[in-house]
Amino acid sequence: MSNTSTPPAVALGGLRKHYGDVAAVDGIDLEIRPGEVVALLGPNGAGKSTAIDMILGLTTPDAGSVAVFGRSPAEAVREGAIGAMLQNGTLLDDLTVAETVRLVASLHRKPIPVERALRRAGCEDLAARRANRLSGGQAQRVRFAIALVSDPALLVLDEPTAAMDPATRRDFWKAMYEDTAGGRTVLFATHYLEEAEEYADRVVLMNGGRIAADGTVAEVRAVAGGRTIRAAVPGADAAALLALPAVTACELRDGRARIATADSDATLRALLAAHPGARDIEIAAAGLESAFLSLISD
Repeated sequence: MSNTSTPPAVALGGLRKHYGDVAAVDGIDLEIRPGEVVALLGPNGAGKSTAIDMILGLTTPDAGSVAVFGRSPAEAVREGAIGAMLQNGTLLDDLTVAETVRLVASLHRKPIPVERALRRAGCEDLAARRANRLSGGQAQRVRFAIALVSDPALLVLDEPTAAMDPATRRDFWKAMYEDTAGGRTVLFATHYLEEAEEYADRVVLMNGGRIAADGTVAEVRAVAGGRTIRAAVPGADAAALLALPAVTACELRDGRARIATADSDATLRALLAAHPGARDIEIAAAGLESAFLSLISD
């Protein structure tokens, strides 16, 4: 039986938000399907946080529509369908971690047990510690527990691993992966491109308040286009390499070339014709970072 009647987890239509003359969000359309893990990328000022605030109902759009599982953001929040972990989320200094999560749980209709939320977030060992005694990474894990305690269908995370060291970041994503294995929808904004590459089903790249690319990591790479050829090319000249067919950029150091190309087959044929002694040749697809930089520069 078709499941076409199931509404999207998130549906944005013609969404706009201005602050004075600045278009923070400039007419975006986006649908996120239930169960997707979506990374929201973009440089500072791209509109990511403003878009997240409108999905959560914290900011009212100037134009367009926002629906979360077919409901308004306010309705979805009241029903506990959204859990959020925000960059500027404040913890109460005088409460312990367990007291803080218990307080938030009391505001929801059907919360999960506080102990389970702490365990899922990897911070059950911090239960008796007061918030003002937490490190930055520990506070982030507590915010994650707060986001989980309503057992939301949608998790919205704004820079969730900010202030975490590499080991803590790894543990956070392990906990996240385990928690979302049951089909929870996740939208997370991040500056760490490797997080998007490793954990997201889909990448949405924003720039200047608009969506510059939307797809899987492989599809976003393809939008930016190109591959990279690395090779030892004895006697090569950088200007001559740059003049090869389809080459868009070239670096040459100590006889080793790094060549960005829109058509690796054409470039490689011409390279070998001009430099038959070329060796140690490697061809790789553009990484997400290269695609990101290419798309925002466009």
